[in-house]
Amino acid sequence: MSGNENAGFWIRLGASLLDSLIVALPISLFFMLFTGRDFGDDFFSNLLMFLYSLLVPVFWHGYTVGKRICRIRIVKVSDGQPPGIGTMLLRTLVAGLIYAISFGVGAIASAIMVGVREDKRSIHDFIAGTEVIKD
Repeated sequence: MSGNENAGFWIRLGASLLDSLIVALPISLFFMLFTGRDFGDDFFSNLLMFLYSLLVPVFWHGYTVGKRICRIRIVKVSDGQPPGIGTMLLRTLVAGLIYAISFGVGAIASAIMVGVREDKRSIHDFIAGTEVIKD
């Protein structure tokens, strides 16, 4: 583990909410207006959000827009470096599949883990070998 302070539940939730408001909502509104589909029904908006979650932390040194505003970022536990594409694939795709297969129970367990564990790591952090730290 790095020598930095780990980001807890509330700050991570805040960063996720900011990402939703600043990135996901405009993308969803755009596709809803041009395709006539409901929120979350459009394949392309879901694909863009997946790519955002996957690629932005790779190219922006562990940050998303929400994480940058909240001054937290994703790093690898092993060396404190920003995640690469393989790490983010594990974090987003594999963990997302686990959360879907468990019908959301895994996501709830992850939220509890971030709230109560000393290292503030969730299931997707363990899968990818990452942690979210405060800057």
